[in-house]
Amino acid sequence: MVFEFILKQNGIDPSEVNINQSIDFGSTAAAFSGGQGDYTIEFEPSATALEQEGVGYVVESLGVESGYVPYTAYCAKLSYLTEHPDVIQAFTNALQKGMDYVNAHTPEEIAEIIAPQFPENDVETITAIVERYYEQDTWKENLIFEEESFELLQDILESAGELEERVPYDDLVTDEFAQKAAESTEE
Repeated sequence: MVFEFILKQNGIDPSEVNINQSIDFGSTAAAFSGGQGDYTIEFEPSATALEQEGVGYVVESLGVESGYVPYTAYCAKLSYLTEHPDVIQAFTNALQKGMDYVNAHTPEEIAEIIAPQFPENDVETITAIVERYYEQDTWKENLIFEEESFELLQDILESAGELEERVPYDDLVTDEFAQKAAESTEE
């Protein structure tokens, strides 16, 4: 959906482009390196692996082209938010500490720390990926889900025909926990 949205934003009709969506998500890099298609959309570490193998090049980042799309958001029932605000705040504070760490350390330092989570990749590959994310300004400084990003997400869903009715930001999003977490790290 993000790719098609970007195409439309650049005056390209996605129906005029041969987009093969029948390939299993985990197999797209192998299909591409095996000769299927002229382009592929890959998440890391597949994008960097294609470059390292010499069979492809990263030409653009959908994240850069689309703007901040909230790919990761945490959802909770209103009743849970009301009954357990301490749990939600502690969880959000922990995530903010992770963001603070990422924003205060070098790609090399981050790669060393996260390497055990990615045993299939060496530290040099993980560092290259983290460097790419730094260069693309992938990580925000806080966890606040801005209204602008929410509207962008709805624009993408609407453009793809997946959203029948827009939802007001204030009806679906609370940023009070992220605001408090961000404020606590500023102190």
